[in-house]
This record gives sequence, structure tokens and C-alpha cells, in this order.
Amino acid sequence: MIDLAVRVAGVQLRNPVVAAAGTCGYVDELADVLDPARLGAIVTKSITRAPRTGHPPWRLITVEGGMLNAVGLANVGLEKFLVEMLPAAAGLDTVLIGSIAGNSIDDYVTVASAFDQEDRLPLVELNVSCPNTDDGLVFGENPARLAELLGEVRPALGGTGMLVKLSPNVGDIVAMADAAVGAGADGLTLINTVAAMAIDVEQRRSRLGGGGRGVPAAPGPGHGQKPSGPATAAGGLSGPAIHPIAVKMVHDVSVSVAKPADVPIIGLGGVMTWQDAAEFILAGATAVGMGTALFVDPRLPEAVVKGLRAWVKRQGCASVGELVGKLEH
Repeated sequence: MIDLAVRVAGVQLRNPVVAAAGTCGYVDELADVLDPARLGAIVTKSITRAPRTGHPPWRLITVEGGMLNAVGLANVGLEKFLVEMLPAAAGLDTVLIGSIAGNSIDDYVTVASAFDQEDRLPLVELNVSCPNTDDGLVFGENPARLAELLGEVRPALGGTGMLVKLSPNVGDIVAMADAAVGAGADGLTLINTVAAMAIDVEQRRSRLGGGGRGVPAAPGPGHGQKPSGPATAAGGLSGPAIHPIAVKMVHDVSVSVAKPADVPIIGLGGVMTWQDAAEFILAGATAVGMGTALFVDPRLPEAVVKGLRAWVKRQGCASVGELVGKLEH
């Protein structure tokens, strides 16, 4: 029998496949088409202290090799999430990871403190790396600021495991990972989306309706008219196009930071097949996130789990854990 169970920050997952933040809705919105029991874990939509309306349309568009999103962390806010959304986790036959976002240290600490009181959230993931909000990278692009944030959040979490989701849109992701681990991260998620943009060449404006680090999208001009203001709305690129980037970053962080500190990594970025997942595992990831794939076909995680099981067997191993970081040099 091949063992696909893995441990992430002290919590056992039945298999390494994790539904990335928000891709199953708040908790279980995809349950009708994807049995949660087929997954190792589900990450909730990122929750902020106060509700957020997010950005105007378009929020999601397809591009060559992936998808661009500028959702803007739209969510119902902490209070409504706890009262109306989280109860669905009672019947969830998998691990639920709470995703936290915020504009300030107090925001993160408030949500973290509330999540720490919930037995249904044994792990949390701090989203400090969203590229399509005005302030989503304030903590995620500077090691000192990140350490400051985690230094306040870690005590608020008590025994809850703390994962930190890092951005690829930085000069040195290894330095960011080192700062996160040094400040108490129990695990790392690599990577969030890559800052990107798509332009409608006829309208001469961004195809996305919001985002762009605080630069608003211009009002929609008529055909042949020039935009009345800057149209630099950007977003985050996900999907197969970013997979090789993510694999390298997982490898670099694993070798330099995670493996020496015995800290697990959730590899995230463009996993569509079991081969993609296996690449992350060999590069050093304990678990593997799937995001864009769930928009393409919510049943893809089942195929990935099946493929991983057969791969582990062909490799002559009894468990998937034996292959973590086993890239031949």
C-alpha cells in the first residue's frame, strides 16, 4: 500500500494535494463537484477583519498559458465568515486552513486571534503576497517588515500552525523565506501569483478592471477614443505559465532555508497534472497546491492524487515523503 499522507506544520494530511486559497470558495462551495475527502486540505478564501468589496470587473480573464486575476481580496469579513461560512466546516472531511489577509499588523493579529479559537482551523496561511491590492505586498516585499508582522501574529496563534504565503514579485525570495522562518513560520507556501497585465489593443486599456498597486482603471472609453486617465490595472498571473518559476523558487528556498530548518513547503503554481505535482515534491515541497486547475476542471485533483500514487510506486518507494527534495544533482 502506497502511503500518500504528509505532515504540514504538525498536521497530517491524507495526501499532498491542497486546494489553494479561495479556489473552493470560503469552505465547501465546490463540494458538489469535488469531494473534499479526496483532498489533503482546503485553504479558505483570504479573510480580512472588515468586509472588502474587491475590484470591479473584469476580475478573472484567461491568457496564453494561464489566468489573470484581480479580485482584490473580496470577502465578507471576519465576523460574517465565522458566523455564516465556517460552520460548513463541521461536515468537511478534510483539513481546513484559514487564510488571513490585512492592511495592518492589527488586522492580521485580530483575524489570527479569532482563528486560533476555532478547532476547525488547525492551520492558518498568512497571505502577505497578493499583487493586486493597493497594499498587499507591504509586508511581503521587505524581510524586516515581514519579521515585524510575524513577531506579532505568532503569539496570537497559540498552538495553531502558521504558514506564510510568499510572493515571487521580490528581489530575493530566499531572504523573505529566511525572515519568515526566523520569525516563527511553521511552514511556507510558494508562490503566489506573478504580477502581470493584459491589454485590450482596440480599446487601449487594461483587460482587468482593478488592481495595479493602487492605480485605478480608467473609465471605459468608446471605440477609437483615448482613455481619460491611466489604464494600468494589473493583476496576478497563475496557471501553467508560472509553473517553472515556482519550481525553481521552491527548490531554492528548500535548499537554503526550509530543509535546514525542517520547515515544510506547499508548492503552488500551475499544477495541472501529477507530473507538475511530482516536480514540486522533488524540488522540496511536502505538499502541493492547486488553484487555476480547479477553474479548468474541479476533478483534476483526483487525477493528480491517482498519478502521484502510481509514480511513488514506480519509484520504488512506500511513501510520497521519501521523494520530498530528492532531486538528483
